[in-house]
Parts: sequence; C-alpha cells; structure tokens
Amino acid sequence: MSRFSADTRLGSTSVFAVLCGALLMPQAHADTDEHAEHELSPTVITAIAPSSPLTVVTNPKDPRQPVPASDGGDYLKTIPGFALVRNGGTNGDPVLRGMFGSRLNILTNGSMMLGACPGRMDAPTSYISPETYDKLTVIKGPQTVLWGPGASAGTVLFEREPEHFGELGTRLNASVLAGSNGRFDKVVDAAAGGPLGYVRVIGNQAHSDDYKDGNNDTVASRYDKWNGDVAVGFTPDADTLLELSAGRGDGEARYAGRSMDGSQFLRESLGLRFEKSNIGEVLDKVEAQVYYNYADHVMDNYSLRVPSGTGMMAGPMASNVDRRTLGARIKATWRWADLQLIGGLDAQTNEHRQRSSMGVDTYKELPRNKDANFHNYGVFGELTWYAADRDRLITGARLDRASARDFRQTIGSGMSARPNPTADDTRADTLPSGFMRYEHDLADTPTTLYAGLGHAERFPDYWELFSANTGAAGSVNAFDGVKPEKTTQLDFGAQYKTADLEAWASGYIGQVRDFILFDYQAGMMGTTSQARNVDARIMGGELGAAYKLTQHWKADATLAYAWGKNSSDGKPLPQMPPLDARLGLTYSEDDWSAGALWRVVAAQNRIDQNKGNVVGKDYDKSSGFGVFSLNAAYRINKNFKVSTGVDNLFGKAYAEHLNLAGNAGFGYPANDPQAINEPGRTLWTKVDMSF
Repeated sequence: MSRFSADTRLGSTSVFAVLCGALLMPQAHADTDEHAEHELSPTVITAIAPSSPLTVVTNPKDPRQPVPASDGGDYLKTIPGFALVRNGGTNGDPVLRGMFGSRLNILTNGSMMLGACPGRMDAPTSYISPETYDKLTVIKGPQTVLWGPGASAGTVLFEREPEHFGELGTRLNASVLAGSNGRFDKVVDAAAGGPLGYVRVIGNQAHSDDYKDGNNDTVASRYDKWNGDVAVGFTPDADTLLELSAGRGDGEARYAGRSMDGSQFLRESLGLRFEKSNIGEVLDKVEAQVYYNYADHVMDNYSLRVPSGTGMMAGPMASNVDRRTLGARIKATWRWADLQLIGGLDAQTNEHRQRSSMGVDTYKELPRNKDANFHNYGVFGELTWYAADRDRLITGARLDRASARDFRQTIGSGMSARPNPTADDTRADTLPSGFMRYEHDLADTPTTLYAGLGHAERFPDYWELFSANTGAAGSVNAFDGVKPEKTTQLDFGAQYKTADLEAWASGYIGQVRDFILFDYQAGMMGTTSQARNVDARIMGGELGAAYKLTQHWKADATLAYAWGKNSSDGKPLPQMPPLDARLGLTYSEDDWSAGALWRVVAAQNRIDQNKGNVVGKDYDKSSGFGVFSLNAAYRINKNFKVSTGVDNLFGKAYAEHLNLAGNAGFGYPANDPQAINEPGRTLWTKVDMSF
C-alpha cells in the first residue's frame, strides 16, 4: 500500500547511480588533501566519551550498534542519558535524562525543524537523517544560551561542515545498509569545488518492513523515507563563507502504538549562512544565518492499515497539519588575552494550520485553518574567562520575549464542539535564562573537575498549549492555564583521559517550578488529557569508562540514571527511563575489528499511572532486561569498509519502559495496555565508501 511506487524507487536509485558515476569520473583530478586520503575506522561504535564537560561530539556517519539509525531520535538513543519513546519502526521521540519534548533544543545546521502533529507523530527528529550530517554535538543541561530559548534538558546540534578544496576536485561518501525485516538504506554525500567555492549534494532513501519481536510476533512498523539536499558555497578566501542550502523530503510510517499512521512527512528547507573569521585583533568572527522550514504532515487510518470498523476509529479518517518556521540568528565572537565573548540575537516565528475530515482523502478539498502562531525574540551572551592555565569560568545569559496567539474559534469536535473561550487571544512572557560553570584541570593528573549552575525558563510549546483537552483547575483551557516552566539545575562531574583510559562521571540535581504535566482520564467519549503545572525535583547522572586492556583489546562501560519526583502531589515524576548500563568489548587489529555489546536495563517501579506528556503516559511498571549484540568490521582499503552485526542475538522479547502501548487496531488488548516490544534478532550489514 506504499504511496512510493516501485518506479519511483527505481528512478531515485538511478539518480544515485548517475550521481556516483559523474563524481567518480573526474576522480583522477581530485586534490590530494584530506578528502582523498581519508581512511575509515574499522570499529563499530558502542559508546561515546564526552569531549569536554557536559559535551558529547561524534560523527553520525560512523557505524554503530544497535543497527544504524533511521532518524535523529533513533541515533540519539545510542548516547548514554538518552532514551526513546517508540511508536513503531521509526520517528520515535527522544528523551534526555527523563526530560521530553521542547525541554530539548534540536537544531539542524543552526535551524529548527518543528513538527506539526498535535500528537508529535512527526517529532522534530523524524525529519533528520543522521548520516547526512558531519557532526553531532550534545550539550547536557541548561549549560549554554547560544542556541535558542528553553533548553532546560539540553541542546542537540546536527551540523554539516563547510567544504574546503585547496584545488579543483571532488569528494564522495556513500553507504548501503541491508538488514532483517527488509531494511535497506542508501546514502550519497558528494561535493565538488575549488578554492572559490563548492557544490554539495546529499540524498538518502530508507526502507523497512514490519519487524518481528522476540516472540516472533509482527509489530506494525514499516516505513519509507527519502531526503535530498543541496548546498552551494562561496569561499573567496580562507576566512569567508557564504552558503545557500535547500532541501526536500517525504516519507510514510506505520505506527503500532497509534490509532493512525503517518502517510506523509513532507519537508522543505531553505537556509542562508554567512561566516567571516579572523577579522581583527579583538573582533574575531561574525556569523549570520536565516532559515525557512516547512513541514506538511498527514495522518490517517486507511493508507497503511485497514480501518478498525469499530469504536472511535471505525471508518476512514485523516488529519492534515502543517507548520512554517522562519528564523534568523546573528552572533559575533570577541577575543582578548584571557577572555572570549560570544554575543548575538536570534528570532523565530512559526505558524500552524490544520484540516481534517472523514472519508478517504476528503480533507484535500477543505481549506487549511490557522490555529496558532508563535514568536520568540532573544538576546544572548556567553563569556569564557581563562582565569589561569588550569582554570576556566564560563558564564552565559539570555533574555527572550515569547508570545503565542490562539486562532481557534471552536474547541472539541463532533457533539462536544463548543466556542473557544480564548479565541484570538494572545499571551506573552519575558523569560530570563543563564548559567555559570567553573572548570579546573588538576595539576598532577589528567583530570578535569567542573560544576555549573544553570537556570532556564521555557515558554509552553504548541503541544502543551493546544493538544490538551483542558487546562488546570480554574482555567478555561490549556492555552489560558499552562504557565512557563522554570528549571534551576546544578551540574557537576569529572573527566579523566590518558592513552589507555578514559573515564567520566556527571551528575545533576534540579528543581523545576511549574513543570508541565499531562493527566489522562478515561471517559464516555474516550480518553481526555489535562495539562497543568506542578513542582518537581530531578536528579541523576552518567558514568563511563573506556580502557585499553592490551594493544588489541578495549573494554568500555556506561551507566545512566534519571530520577524525578512530583513534589506537588508527592508522587514519582512519570515517564522516567530506568537505570541503563552498557558493557562493550572490542578486539581490533590492522584493518578489522570485532566487538560485543551487552545492555542491561533495570526494572522501573517508580510510576504515576495515567500521568505523562503529550505523547506517552505511565500505565504500568516495567521489567528489567538484558540484550546481547555482536558486531564486526573490515576495512578493505582506504575507500571501502564493511561492517556487520547482529542485535539482540538471543532473540529476547522485551519492551522499553517508555514505549507506547500497542493499538487495538493491530490486535493489542484495548483495556489492558501492553508496551510495544522491541525488535527480535536483527542482522545488518553496512558498506561505507569514501573517495
């Protein structure tokens, strides 16, 4: 039933082939710099050490276990501290340290791609193909102010680096992945250019059929995706960059944990950025960008499944939502002898529209109705003081003016439709945020100690203001009643690094005033949701070590824990992932490597039934589990590398605590929620090419 026909797939495949051939032909004239000499590592990644306090930097192109990711959320869950809310085979929602949604700022090339679905079926990470990016940076906690408002849990940056050609030449990176359950991914990333500029073309396709869990039961999870991006850069000298980028993508996905599937994930993106470095003795760098992102999302119950014929979803129905986001940022870097200051301005505006109807594709005949728009204008500054050779003090502050307008004339649907009491109302808040962090390198050991206190105030997002059926007691609806969230958090830790041993420990403890909590209640007309504010306490942390046992053997281990309490109600904070440990062992010699990963997860007994967020809720305690996986990789030459693995080697049947409950339309019990199981034994092979 896929809307992407075989002809379309074959056509796209031929485009990839032609592109590869066109770029390989002039390879004899390619420059001999790092592009031509680039060699691929033979190791499959199972653990990532922080590169600096609270910051993780990695290459999304590296193969990793579990099976290489289908989207941004799938990729992030391989980093300690992250978990994922699974609803099918792809497009899950990432969670960092138990914090969900807009508490996590997610940017691609400095821009925000906001999803449109009221139920986050198109989470922002669903539009990200990780392997098409060059660098992933994760900053944990409210410890930066440079990348937009609200980032109380952390900041995630997927970035594409500018190309640099010393002379006329080309570069090509490509990969093919095949795996169980019909998994087949193709990626091409090619560039051509010279000293004055470059052209970069990126394309990817991803497909998977429904997977089978450890019980050999089929889980509705099939998906098809494609993306295409092009960037044209102008580099008149080594210190100047002007780049124009454009992209488009689409997809479809079956969701075992939803009453509808995603039959369209149309993405359109435009961006323009300017960078000028080495300007003067004090003013070092100026960066500016403007971006436009558009998401057009369709959810229905007939394209990828058969309508249930009973209950609320008896007949065919569809909902179409879209969201336009326009943003800009300008920042400058000043340097003095022992000071560095980064300051600037950013702004963003987005508009949300919706339409829905009963029947097959009847929504296409209806006009789109605007229901919301949002504006945010911010000013920020971040100062680093190199107080001594081994001491650094980093401070930052930002001030945001955020507003939202409610355009809905009615709320509810069908027999329960009624006038909207906040129709055409606007709400606005001025929100301060800031942090201060001290870092110290010990004199007698390669150890860095740090502690940072951060405060972030977050304006409620679209889902919190518009998706809930009601607001807190005393308010007319969620738009009227939900207050901004205020997080104050202490982050602390240590990092140790020698040639043979890397070890790190990070912890946090925080107070969240007006934490936005969703309550779910069953009623005559189905389940209703209420968004209200509570006070909460959170704490947790991550531990990790990587030790080179011998010249060839390396062991690594990580541990992540998150704890939360709803202090207003005296109950656990819901949707908290349990204790998660990962143990890895790798053998590498010359051009090949082999490794094993054992992931052990504890039971989660701290729940608050029927409480959660806009996507998920606590419905039962969860059992612990252990999963064992194997991998191997071989570098054929400097141009080709093959990696392979088997995830969940013993075919264990298990479910993550945060997974959604299976939908009755796929045979799951309607009155006894059961979490969607993870995939059973999964085999995969990936070939990486670099020229």
